[in-house]
Amino acid sequence: MKELINTLKNIWSIEELRKKILFTLAMVLIFRVLSFVTLPGVNPEALGAAMSNGIGDLLNMFSGGAFTNASIGALGIMPYITASIIMQLLGIAVPSIQKLQKEGASGQKKINQWTRYLTIVICGFQAPGYIAMFVPTVARPDDPFWWFSSIVILITGTMFIMWIGEKITDKGIGNGISLLIMVGIIAGLPKAFSEELVSRHDDGGLVLLLVEMVLLLLVILFSILLVQGTRRVPIQFAKRIVSARGGKQQVGQAPRRYLPLKVNAAGVMPIIFAQALMALPMYANSYLKISWLNDYANNGSFLYNITLFFMIIIFTYFYTAITINPNQMADELKRNGGFIPGVKPGRKTSEFLDTLLSRITLPGSIFLGVIAILPAFAMMFGVKQGFALFFGGTSLLIMVGVVLDTLQQVESYLLNRQYDGLMKSGRIKGRSGGNMPGMVG
Repeated sequence: MKELINTLKNIWSIEELRKKILFTLAMVLIFRVLSFVTLPGVNPEALGAAMSNGIGDLLNMFSGGAFTNASIGALGIMPYITASIIMQLLGIAVPSIQKLQKEGASGQKKINQWTRYLTIVICGFQAPGYIAMFVPTVARPDDPFWWFSSIVILITGTMFIMWIGEKITDKGIGNGISLLIMVGIIAGLPKAFSEELVSRHDDGGLVLLLVEMVLLLLVILFSILLVQGTRRVPIQFAKRIVSARGGKQQVGQAPRRYLPLKVNAAGVMPIIFAQALMALPMYANSYLKISWLNDYANNGSFLYNITLFFMIIIFTYFYTAITINPNQMADELKRNGGFIPGVKPGRKTSEFLDTLLSRITLPGSIFLGVIAILPAFAMMFGVKQGFALFFGGTSLLIMVGVVLDTLQQVESYLLNRQYDGLMKSGRIKGRSGGNMPGMVG
């Protein structure tokens, strides 16, 4: 406890870090207040009852309760994330965007501007669909002005949330977009835990609740291992000539370095892609009423989860392939005079890296798929759906990754000021790759 207090004192004594933390907390407070400001003329209680299902609970969790509150920020930051994903995929297929990506800061600034415009377009499509869900709860649903004003307010709310996230990144601590998503997820944890506590208390199963907490901690532990897990490939650089005393020169051996290949280079993107596709049968079933779609419309069914599991494995390989280029890595090593011991530079190095990536991606993708379907297993054992969502899936990986990234920045400030880090031994490693687009710190 004494060491914790000393660490907090050290953090508070660094003026720049203190200002960043206070600014971040202020922006987070504004974001949370925004989720309770409802659209004019809407009954949020009726909307919350209508949206009490798997999709509604999932979307509500990412927005911090704003989705079922009919808040002016109900669409949350997800339209911006969607726009970022689209821009990243376009960067693979469109040469002009590829060129901008290679131009450094100026090109990235242009891409960010296009991403903002695309966010507005996506909000323009999502806002009417969202408003249509709570039309029965308003007094005058046919009023064109109410429709227009509600759409404008929802778009403005999302853009304001995006602005808050960018300001946190510039002037606060951590990555703003990631932090807002994590705050939205954690905001629902007290309510979900209290509901689980009441449920277990009524059933006389407080021991089971304790078992649940232990299992949750174990899942978090393995998620940290997945986020931080890397395969270090040794790299040797060519010998260099160094000056010696007396005007003589001698050949020196460059120190050995390592190329870290992440076990889960795709991050949470495979789960997002897979869940987006699995949501389509849910929407289709609400209109078509086809019996065999019921299994896919139920996120707790065996068919839904086994399909989701294999889709995540496929998308993990796909996203790793489009984000990591072994040929480019081999070319950069060759240009810088580096090589992998025992492997010829050039094509052989590329083939070696490609084979190694395929091997380490397999266990990473399987574990990612297991984490994604863990909430379904938790519900099978009697855990309420709200609390079960914290046992895995995108929410857990985002929380783990964001916390590690933020702690890594805090530790860097401490070490740069000659203070002890947050840990006695080792270093905190954040997500060096595989982040959600728009979430790179």
